[in-house]
Amino acid sequence: MQIGVAYSEPGQQIWLNIEVPDESTVKEAIERSGILRQFPHIDLGAQKVGVFGRLVKLDAALKAGDRVEIYRGIVADPETVPRRDINEED
Repeated sequence: MQIGVAYSEPGQQIWLNIEVPDESTVKEAIERSGILRQFPHIDLGAQKVGVFGRLVKLDAALKAGDRVEIYRGIVADPETVPRRDINEED
């Protein structure tokens, strides 16, 4: 079955469409995608993963067409970043 694997960093995004065996898990798909070789600093033990924006565990089963997402931690604390008024002009 075909699924997608997505990961994003500032200035670099990757989305891979790959073929995985039926009954594959999120972890198996990530490993099969080769994304861990491209981004060796990804730590699946610490980083959260999801399917179509919903958090899942690494052993979650996949369905054809799913998009696996690897999430990074928040870099800026939203409580300390000043909000921009949407009506503000640049």
